[in-house]
Amino acid sequence: MNKVFISLVSACAFALPLQAAAQDPVQASADHDQLLSSPVPKLAANKRLVYDFWREVLEGGHLELADKYLADSYIQHNPTVPGGREGFVTFFSKFSKAKPIAAAIKTPLVTIMAEDDLVMLGFVREYPDPAAAGQTYTTTWFDMFRIRDGKIVEHWDPARK
Repeated sequence: MNKVFISLVSACAFALPLQAAAQDPVQASADHDQLLSSPVPKLAANKRLVYDFWREVLEGGHLELADKYLADSYIQHNPTVPGGREGFVTFFSKFSKAKPIAAAIKTPLVTIMAEDDLVMLGFVREYPDPAAAGQTYTTTWFDMFRIRDGKIVEHWDPARK
């Protein structure tokens, strides 16, 4: 894994708790085409692969397309989702229903970063504010994927059991 990329993610994760209580809300990007662009063709292709996987399989519920995106030996680091492509499909088939595939990811997307064989999607997350009943606050969530030979072979996110 690229040490610079890991250091950047770690630094961001460390800095988040240090922010003042009166934060600026996290804002989604309206321009997904700009997020998908890269002067490096391989990085642009990796971004597109992950973006389309998210759009078609996760949001669209088209689990029959999982073999188009996931390696059979897919490694899953989320503690609630089993590993392997078959494990992924079995898990998501319990609550995912196929629907029309949107042209863009619907989950509020902040950024797409690519470095070497890694692609990270950063999303807006909204939660109830524990210090102010009836109010919410925004923060970020990430999903990171490793790509090999045009397939997703590994996934990380900050999910807990």
